[in-house]
Amino acid sequence: MIPDLNAIEEAARRIDPFAHKTPVLTSVNLDELTGGQLFFKCENFQKAGAFKFRGATNTIRSLPGDALKKGVATHSSGNHAQALSLAAQMMGVEAHIVMPENSPKVKVAAVKHYGGNITFCKPTLQAREDTLKDVIDKTGATEIHPYNNHTIIAGQATAARELIHDVPGLDIIVAPVGGGGLLSGTALSTYYLSAKTKVFAAEPEQADDAYQSFYQGKFIPSVNPNTIADGLRTSLGSLTYPIITKYVDQIVRVSEEGIIKAMKLIWERMKIIIEPSAAVPLAAILENTFECRKKRIGIILSGGNLDLDKLPWIQ
Repeated sequence: MIPDLNAIEEAARRIDPFAHKTPVLTSVNLDELTGGQLFFKCENFQKAGAFKFRGATNTIRSLPGDALKKGVATHSSGNHAQALSLAAQMMGVEAHIVMPENSPKVKVAAVKHYGGNITFCKPTLQAREDTLKDVIDKTGATEIHPYNNHTIIAGQATAARELIHDVPGLDIIVAPVGGGGLLSGTALSTYYLSAKTKVFAAEPEQADDAYQSFYQGKFIPSVNPNTIADGLRTSLGSLTYPIITKYVDQIVRVSEEGIIKAMKLIWERMKIIIEPSAAVPLAAILENTFECRKKRIGIILSGGNLDLDKLPWIQ
């Protein structure tokens, strides 16, 4: 069963004492540049720096005490790792985190700061899953998957729920897609609360497994993705793929150059820090992958965690 509206509302109540209700910002300059009216849901201001804190908090606080005695475990390139580590720390629970060896240093440092126990692995999905299995076998920890989990999806859905309440009458909501937890939650909240609003997903051309899966009608895994949007390198899950297939209207692809341009524009024009993955939806608008002129468009800025010593526009 997919999360229904009650599950999303329950998630919103559960995380309310712990998660930030992030602001929605606008930019006259970017509106003029794109011809649309853009509303940016700033999950870069969320605790642990990304929307992932919503799902991690909802999930860990949904589990019975017995499931938490030996800690929790997951694999993540960074944002879910940080979010779960912080959510676990806030409950006095141990967190075991499997991270690819090429994870951004700032995300590794944050996981350590939040008390997560890190095990590094090769940067492939198979290596992540195999290493996580080994960690769980050794520790007995409860797995909290970064996206293929109903309570994770319901938690991520609360971001779009807030956006829809704050900005009614949106024509389109655009979210980035990696594993699909944020996109699935966004699509479900939109379906339940703003049925006339279309949901678009934006994905890097160099990590376009969701695009291929969506349009070929069959699951196609991510194989050796090569994108600066490190949060979008994972494959869709068995729970997220069917939700996306049913409730998402369109998936579009963007170039690496477009991601860098969009990220830099948001830094310059809006004076806020976002990571490359969060820039992908604006890149889709700037590259004219869909019609946006005179449309009211909500954009989920997924996070703001990145290594400031390795900004993509500095060679």
